[in-house]
Amino acid sequence: MSFKGYPASKVHLTPLPEPFFSDLLPQIDHLGELKLTLYVFWRLDRMTGEIRYLRLRDFVQDDLFMRGLSADPQQAAELLADALQRATARGSLLMVDLAQPNDKQTLYFLNSAKGRQAVEAIRSGKWLPKENEAAPSVLHPTPPNIFRLYEENIGPLTPIIAEALGEAEDTYPASWIEEAFRIAIERNVRNWRYIDAILKRWQREGRHATKEDGRDAEKTGRDYIEGELSDYIKH
Repeated sequence: MSFKGYPASKVHLTPLPEPFFSDLLPQIDHLGELKLTLYVFWRLDRMTGEIRYLRLRDFVQDDLFMRGLSADPQQAAELLADALQRATARGSLLMVDLAQPNDKQTLYFLNSAKGRQAVEAIRSGKWLPKENEAAPSVLHPTPPNIFRLYEENIGPLTPIIAEALGEAEDTYPASWIEEAFRIAIERNVRNWRYIDAILKRWQREGRHATKEDGRDAEKTGRDYIEGELSDYIKH
């Protein structure tokens, strides 16, 4: 499986501090440790609150991250443990154990000013995290955006088309856009005006205006070919 490239639309950017590139990156010589370190930056950036950290289970419960370490669950767990040991030994992550009744938890903080303060507060007994303080966030495959759908199924982008696609992406739900493309492809109508007309009709008449709602499937198809959308089909 190859990487298909970054989408043309706006995406969230994860900030990395300058010392990561100048001081830390030249030292990291292990792929697992590098993956782990980048993952920590990504996940902490998506959390809220002044004090941000990850529990050991937060890594383990992210299936996509763990599969990125190894397809074998046992091996992935071993690689995670090794990567965490390397990162804490290097000092890029700070680790603290919480001995709570019937539960021992290991917390990982970024070795930043706030991370160091949090670890010191825990060790001195001045602060303890609550169970629900760490906001959940996991890796997930990026859904195909409208620009990728267009390039893969219709053709190269032009400035005018790109502008129209951007407006549509801001207007309609991603599920509508993907479904409209699917309908157009199934009917071999690879035309943006046709897809746009489907979306506008759904917006006007409801999402199921052009879905099969008990009517004959062939008649449903004719709604596209012979109805108001026929202007957008090359005969």
